[in-house]
Amino acid sequence: MTEPASQAARPVGTPIAIEVDRLNLFYGAKQALRENSLRIERCKVTAFIGPSGCGKSTLLRCFNRMNDLIDGVRIEGQIRLYGKNIFDRDVDVALLRRRVGMVFQKPNPFPKSIYENVAFGPRLTGFRGDMDALVERALKSAALWDEVKDKLKQSGLGLSGGQQQRLCIARALASDPSVILMDEPTSALDPIATDRIERLINDLKRDYTVLIVTHNMQQAGRVSDRTAFMHLGHLVEEGPTDLIFTNPKHELTERYVSGRFG
Repeated sequence: MTEPASQAARPVGTPIAIEVDRLNLFYGAKQALRENSLRIERCKVTAFIGPSGCGKSTLLRCFNRMNDLIDGVRIEGQIRLYGKNIFDRDVDVALLRRRVGMVFQKPNPFPKSIYENVAFGPRLTGFRGDMDALVERALKSAALWDEVKDKLKQSGLGLSGGQQQRLCIARALASDPSVILMDEPTSALDPIATDRIERLINDLKRDYTVLIVTHNMQQAGRVSDRTAFMHLGHLVEEGPTDLIFTNPKHELTERYVSGRFG
């Protein structure tokens, strides 16, 4: 995985973006993920739901190896991104994190201008093309361009919370990912900003595979094509969102989505 991201990010004709195979994760002696297997379709939105502490954010952070940054973490099993195991020794982790972008729960723009927030990743990786065009394209993809095009030199910290989150999405898009991870991206936002982000997620799936962790089952129903329900570190059930919410296969899933626990 040493080729440029633009050449490797979107293999043509590949219906499955990510395959999780018997994944276990341990924090020291504590097991946080248990024998999880999953196939994630390309250019779909997959939502991960479940009670607090069920492992959904831990699983999300596995997809770009963010858990590598935590002392004492041990992982067993495989995650294959377009057929390549991301835990192989020859994987360039920096490149992986460009191919699998991350948007966090709380907006975290850099203390830089709006322009430099978006340009940061490409500058870091030696981008030699038209930076102005790249920044404009990323901001348009994040549905932010019309709101900031006349103030690109102003600090990103001066934007509203919802605008800051869309700026963070634009920053992720500027590095040309194929997969975008979102960890409860609207939990700190008001309803209007949440609606903008949800509409943006629907637009993004035309070009990107989107994985979202959400504590809000109504949001999962609105934005996702497929939903995965987790409990105590284990993937209980995954399938089309409408079936997960109306006709789940497992009793535990039915109890959770009907509000009887969690």
